[in-house]
Amino acid sequence: MHADLVGFGALVLIAGLLARAGRRINLPTVPFFMLAGILLGPGTPGPVLVAHPEDLSLLASLGLILLLFHLGVEFPVDQVLGSGKRLFVAAGSYIGLNVGAGLLFGFALGWGGYEAFVIAGALGISSSAIVTKLLIEFRRLANAETPVILGIIVIEDLFLALYLALLSPLLSGAGSAGELVLRIGLSFAYLVVLFAVARFGARLVGKVIDSNEDELLAILMVGLVVLVAGVSAEIGVSDAIGALMIGLVIARTPLRERVERLVLPLRDVFAAVFFLVFGLTIDVGDFGSVALPVLLAVLMTVVTNVVAGLIAGRLFGLNQRGAANVGLTVLGRGEFSLILATLAIAAGLDDRLGPFIALYVLVLAVTSPLLAANSRYLARIIPDRLLHASWRYVREETISTACTHLDRINITESDADACPQCVDSGDDWVQLRMCLTCGAVGCCSDSVNNHAEEHYRQTGHPLIRSLEEGEDWRYCYIDGALVREPMGATRE
Repeated sequence: MHADLVGFGALVLIAGLLARAGRRINLPTVPFFMLAGILLGPGTPGPVLVAHPEDLSLLASLGLILLLFHLGVEFPVDQVLGSGKRLFVAAGSYIGLNVGAGLLFGFALGWGGYEAFVIAGALGISSSAIVTKLLIEFRRLANAETPVILGIIVIEDLFLALYLALLSPLLSGAGSAGELVLRIGLSFAYLVVLFAVARFGARLVGKVIDSNEDELLAILMVGLVVLVAGVSAEIGVSDAIGALMIGLVIARTPLRERVERLVLPLRDVFAAVFFLVFGLTIDVGDFGSVALPVLLAVLMTVVTNVVAGLIAGRLFGLNQRGAANVGLTVLGRGEFSLILATLAIAAGLDDRLGPFIALYVLVLAVTSPLLAANSRYLARIIPDRLLHASWRYVREETISTACTHLDRINITESDADACPQCVDSGDDWVQLRMCLTCGAVGCCSDSVNNHAEEHYRQTGHPLIRSLEEGEDWRYCYIDGALVREPMGATRE
C-alpha cells in the first residue's frame, strides 16, 4: 500500500512538473499528463511508478465525471438557443466536415465499424480547453473571428452529448439490431428526461444540495454528480452523459457560480489523474503500427479545419486572416478524444485505438499552437475569391510604409458613429478612432478619455485608423508612425 502511494505521488508530481515546463512554451497541459503516464507506466521500458493502472480506475472515473460535469455547468444553453442561423451553419459545417471525414477515415482503416465511429468522434471534436487557452495566450479575445470560434466549440459541446448518447449503446454489446435500437432509444429518452429536469426541476435540485457552507455544498454536489453518473451507467447510458446533464441542471440554479468555483480545483486534479491513467494503459511498442495512420489523420484534420474556417469566414464576412484563425485555432484535440478512447478500451474494441488516439492527440497538441500562432502565412495564400470579392488582402509589407505590424490587420471598416465608453459615462468626444485588429471604436487623444489609446494599452493591438469623414490615415502605436497606403484589407 505504501509503495503504491509513493509511486502514485511521484507520478503526479512529475506530471505536474512536465506540464509546468510545457506551459512555459505555451503548450497545453493535457498531453504532458498523458506523456508522464506513458513514460512511467508498464508499457514503456525503464522505471515504472504505477504497475497496475486498473488500481486507479475509480479515481480516473471521477476525473471523467467531474470534467463533463464542469462542462455542463459552464454550458451557455441560452446563448446557443439564441445563436443566429449563420453560427449554426458554420458549426454544422465544421462538425460535418471533421466527423464525416473521420468516419470515412475510420472505415478506410478497416479496424471495424464501431471503431470507425470512435475514430470519427476523436478526430472531429475540438478541445474546448485548448482552444480557449490559445485565444487568451495569443491575445485574440477581442478579434472579429473570436465569437465565431467560441460559438463553434460551444455547439460542438452540445454535439458531444448527442454523440455520446448514440455511441454508448453501440459500444454496449447489443446482441441484435432490435436490442441496439432499444438501447439507443433509451439513451435519448434519458437525455430528454434530464433536459426536462434542467428545464423544470432545477430549482428543486438546487434546494436538495444547497448549503451556506462551501464544504457541505461541495460534498453534496459531488455526491449528486457521482450518483447520477452511476445511475446512468447502470441503465446502459454513459456515466459521462449523466455527469454532463446534471451539470446543465445545476447551471440553471442560483448555485451555479458557487458550484463552478468549488468544482474547478476538483476537476483539475481528478482530470489530471484521468489523463495520467490513460497514459499508463498505452504501450509505446504499439506506436510504430499506428504512426502512418496518425500522420494521415493529422494531415486530414488540418485540411478539413482550413476548409471549415473558409466556410465560416465567408458566412461572417471575415478576411483571410480571420478565416485562417478560425480554421487553425480550433485544430487542437484533447480531453474529448481521450474520453472516447477510454470508452472504446472499456468496450474491448481494437487494441490499436488507444495508441492511435493517444499519438494523434500528442501530435496535434504540439502542432496546433504552432500553426495557430503562424496563421498569417496561411492567410497570405488564400485567394480573395474564396471569401468575398470586395476584400483584398495585402500579403507582403511594401516600401510605402515602415510599419512592421501589418499582419495584425483584420478589420478596416466600421459604421460606428459614437464612442461606446463615452456614451456609457456621459462624456463628450472630439473624434473617433477604430482598432484595425478587432474593430473596437474609441475616442481620440484630444478627447477627455482617449479610449483608443487605452484600448491599445489593454490589448496590445497596435494599429488604428481615423473614422472621420475625409480622413484616411492609419497610425501604429508601437512604431509611433503614420502608416501610408497600401494597407491591409481594403475595399476595392
